[in-house]
Amino acid sequence: MGHCCTKHVSVVNNDANAAGTRSQLHPPPTHVPPASATPSAESNSYSISPFTSPLPSGIPPSPSPARTPGRKFKWPLPPPSPAKPIMAAIMRRRGSSKTGAPKEGTIPEEGEGVDLDKNFGYGKNFGAKYDLGKEVGRGHFGHTCWAKGKKGDLKGKSVAVKIISKAKMTTAIGVEDVRREVKILKALSAHKHMIKFHDAFEDAHNVYIVMELCEGGELLDRILSRGGRYAEEDAKSIVVQILSVVAFCHLQGVVHRDLKPENFLFTTRDEDAPMKIIDFGLSDFIRPDHRLNDIVGSAYYVAPEVLHRSYSLEADMWSIGVITYILLCGSRPFWARTESGIFRSVLRANPNFDDSPWPSVSPEAKDFVKRLLNKDHRKRMTAAQALTHPWLLDENHDVPLDILIYKLVKSYIRATALKRAALKALSKALPEAELMYLQAQFKLLEPKDGYVSLSNFKAALMRNVTDAMMESRVLDILSVMEALTYKKMNFEEFCAAAISVYQLEALEGWESIARTAFEYFEQEGNRVISLEELAVEMNLGPSNHSLLNDWIRNSDGKLSFLGYMKFLHGITIRSSNTRNQR
Repeated sequence: MGHCCTKHVSVVNNDANAAGTRSQLHPPPTHVPPASATPSAESNSYSISPFTSPLPSGIPPSPSPARTPGRKFKWPLPPPSPAKPIMAAIMRRRGSSKTGAPKEGTIPEEGEGVDLDKNFGYGKNFGAKYDLGKEVGRGHFGHTCWAKGKKGDLKGKSVAVKIISKAKMTTAIGVEDVRREVKILKALSAHKHMIKFHDAFEDAHNVYIVMELCEGGELLDRILSRGGRYAEEDAKSIVVQILSVVAFCHLQGVVHRDLKPENFLFTTRDEDAPMKIIDFGLSDFIRPDHRLNDIVGSAYYVAPEVLHRSYSLEADMWSIGVITYILLCGSRPFWARTESGIFRSVLRANPNFDDSPWPSVSPEAKDFVKRLLNKDHRKRMTAAQALTHPWLLDENHDVPLDILIYKLVKSYIRATALKRAALKALSKALPEAELMYLQAQFKLLEPKDGYVSLSNFKAALMRNVTDAMMESRVLDILSVMEALTYKKMNFEEFCAAAISVYQLEALEGWESIARTAFEYFEQEGNRVISLEELAVEMNLGPSNHSLLNDWIRNSDGKLSFLGYMKFLHGITIRSSNTRNQR
């Protein structure tokens, strides 16, 4: 999408300096090809950022780390070869078929081939209010120009105007994308790291979105101007700003879906200028516990579950992990010379934490990145959790309310007594770093006399409510938490309710935590349980009782350590059948 900035920060002004700068972007296999090989933004919804290969001219890059291994993989979801169906889905979304008719075997998007209503109800007097100037940015679906206000509050002030051609809105989805972008910008504009929205206009040919003008250039430009990477201490400030605004978006039920260095702009050219997030053209509202399936984003930053067409807010956290990896080492964690190779690398390859400069990077920074670049979306930190990670402890920042707390507490109050006992035992084994996050969330609920109930959860959400939260129906989650209406929860029980077993599994000390938790469970919660009763607890039919045989100890009829661990997770028939086939 168009950028709301003028690029005063040059990437590199001198060819010799450029070669020197880019030669520092290690390791070579994780770099993208030269800009000339970048696919046109008009061809799909993915874009490739302009990091350039450090190798001398004429020397081909090293083989892609995403080279397909020789053995066969069994994928939990299709496709095993991702590029073709992914690109087909993107082309359909863009409505970019050259023939104008759907190809054989494809399903036309809603509104394709029919007259579309492209009237948005925006003001018609853009020309009377603004003088349009030069172009300052260009993106997938529009371009951005500098402009100056002619009257009203913005008279004489510079602004950025994103211009989206109505002629390019060839599907109902394309029209709705524009309408939704304006809604999101308008609703979230108050956050200090969010691009400020002023107004929206339209005429017969275009939609005009008027926003604040950021003149400090893109984060990508700053990275390259620093020799390809940030010093670790400086990177922290950047990451905190990104996490802060993304946490706010996620609480409102908005997933950005295109987080990358190009979509963060500095307000001025000053070294310590704050950043603003831009480009919500691919963003969407998402209800609690719902998942999206359309494939959008930028290839190097796309999460694995997006390629599997089932994702939620965690996809943004993966993208932040990629950005942080780049900030700290100057290269991408997933690289290939083709989009097919990029997708394959995202799905199958692991990031390199062995080559320079990673040996000199702090263990806390590496742990931070690894907990974001976990291919299992359930194990990733949320933005609010990441702000309490040990790597960022010395940064002065607020911890925002986390919608994940609501989802976990909802599940806890609907769980069986045995499951709650298992979680309480686990909460007693939590490391200090995890407790800091829970303490911050409990404090945001403003407990009364050390207890919280449904009224506290409701009040905390309402303090943060915007039109976006209403659009994404985030408040609906309160209706399934009604059991807390007349129940009080102290901090100890809140910890049990608000912990994620999957996230704890991602910790290096997980085995020790689990062993300690099982000791507490043995003392206070473990009890004799029959195979039939355990099957009911796990919602399994008689035909699947054999799956639970090794969960119960023969000696006393109680859950074994293995049974305790599996009981915490739950079980699905699909995953069990998959294991049995191997």
